[in-house]
Amino acid sequence: MSENHSIHEFDVNLIVEYFSNINRQGPGSPEITLKALSFTDDLSAEAHVADLGCGTGGQTMILAGQIPGKITGIDLFPAFVDLFNANATRLHLQDRVKCVVGSMDDLPFKEEELDLIWSEGAIYNIGFEKGLREWRKYLKKNGYIAVSEASWFTEERPKEIEQFWMEAYPGIDTVANKVAQMQKAGYIPVATFILPDHCWTEHFYDPQVSVQENFLKTHAGNKFAENFIAYQRHEEELYRRYYKYYGYAFYIGKKR
Repeated sequence: MSENHSIHEFDVNLIVEYFSNINRQGPGSPEITLKALSFTDDLSAEAHVADLGCGTGGQTMILAGQIPGKITGIDLFPAFVDLFNANATRLHLQDRVKCVVGSMDDLPFKEEELDLIWSEGAIYNIGFEKGLREWRKYLKKNGYIAVSEASWFTEERPKEIEQFWMEAYPGIDTVANKVAQMQKAGYIPVATFILPDHCWTEHFYDPQVSVQENFLKTHAGNKFAENFIAYQRHEEELYRRYYKYYGYAFYIGKKR
């Protein structure tokens, strides 16, 4: 059954193909991106922003509508990078918004080069604490970091959802502990807020319904594809059942 699978078992190319067909590769919304941005200082045309693990750039293009400076997206997968740059060109942003292939643990920036580091639902790839610590050197003094991260909303939760997340992402923790980790990593915690349910349902899960049907048709008979879709559906089922216990929270910090 799907619940016995981990997402880490699936073919990376299939996962990239699947998520290339969705505007957002994780929970969120344009309004939430703008809300998180509102807790940072206004940035000038000389500002340099990095969006790490940006995917196809759904949130990056929202940022570009508010930030007049340069935005560099970083993503590990060339297919996402190509879609990101195509989106930037379509929106006539290509002169200051560009994505390059890169890894979160080997960023192509100089120390104290960035005014803002952004990462929606992606810092888990390197780990929340590790990412905050290692990325800090790239920020100018008083620069900001804004990341959304899977978080527990309660101290205790049902065994089924606890077990699922311990297998998927052992780094998940309570909001209070995440804020403490941010402070310990050398930031002033400026703001923290929980993403509303519709960031998961309307903006992430609902758009996947038609994509899943087409994906299964395209890869009919492919057991890996079938298991992957079963996993996605199981994850959605768990969220709709246990959303009161966990979700994403945005964490905005200022470099001390």
